[in-house]
Amino acid sequence: MKVDTYLFGSIEITPGQVIEFPAGLINFEDKKRFTLIHEVEAGDPVSYTLQSLDDPGLAFQIIDPAALGFTYELSLTDAEDAVLKLDNPENAVVMLVLYKQEDKTTAGLGANLRAPLIINTQSRLGLQKLLLNVRPNLVLSNLSSET
Repeated sequence: MKVDTYLFGSIEITPGQVIEFPAGLINFEDKKRFTLIHEVEAGDPVSYTLQSLDDPGLAFQIIDPAALGFTYELSLTDAEDAVLKLDNPENAVVMLVLYKQEDKTTAGLGANLRAPLIINTQSRLGLQKLLLNVRPNLVLSNLSSET
């Protein structure tokens, strides 16, 4: 199917590339169908664009928390398991939504650690889980040391 997007123009996707968020995303509850886009020429992507199929002007940059040095251990409720149709936990991926930080002291990108996306790669179903307490495991590396 052909999809018009603000960032990428007109793109062609197959039904197998559609990810459905039955409850939508926080503050975008009416936007339920998305697809992932990344630059194929760049090799293995670090981040992706989560493009809404319901609104061509709506897209989010998302990233694997491991790329930022975070890992999550999340417990899903029975209702969340039912939404995701998650039979095998290995089929779940966790992604973070990036946002632009603009305040007087910092500028750049931040990651929403309190509301990760959980996507079942088999059923192509996802949800955004709002966490009250975030206790991610941190992996710190010295990025400035020479190898």
